[in-house]
Parts: sequence; structure tokens; C-alpha cells
Amino acid sequence: MNAQFMTYGALVVAIICEVIGTLLLPRTAGFTRPVPTLFMALFYGMAFYMLTFATRSIPVSIVYALWSGLGVVLIAGVNYFVFRQSLDAPALAGLGCIIAGVVLINGFSSAVSH
Repeated sequence: MNAQFMTYGALVVAIICEVIGTLLLPRTAGFTRPVPTLFMALFYGMAFYMLTFATRSIPVSIVYALWSGLGVVLIAGVNYFVFRQSLDAPALAGLGCIIAGVVLINGFSSAVSH
């Protein structure tokens, strides 16, 4: 299997795990509920573990920018569509800037192997 595919696959899995872990945070009730706290910690642990594979061939600064940026956008999307939490125009503009940054990094940066 292609090494670049595996690298970006690991990054995608890391992003998904981080989003799930973040969505579980409110369910932990300040770490007073053991089961949601355990699952939140497991998902965050899996996210960081998968990040180690992505950083083998992509600079850590780029991996972190993609991981955090796409995580923010996905969490905002899930909160909007699943939990009906609306976003105002400045929030949407900020998310648009994050998406533009991800496109610039992946499309034009020489720091990312294409």
C-alpha cells in the first residue's frame, strides 16, 4: 500500500478519534462519570498514537495544523447538524479561514509531500 496513503490515513483516523474524544468531554461531567471519561481518554490516546504515524513523513507543524484545524471544523459541523448549535457569521468566517488554510497547506506548501 502507498506510504503517502497510509500517512494521510493515519492522520484522518487521528482527526476522527480527536473529534469523538472532544464530543465525549461534556459527557464526562468534569471527569466524575467513569465510563464516558474512560472512552474519552481512549479516543484521545488513539488520536495521539495515530499522529505518531503521520509525523513520520509530514513535519509535525503541518500535521498539527491539519489535525487541529480539521478537528475544529468537524466539531463545529457535528454540533450544528447533530446538536442544533448554530454559528454566527464571524464563527462561519473563521471556520472558512481554517478550511482555506488547510487547502493552502495541502495544495501549495512544499513542506507537504505530494
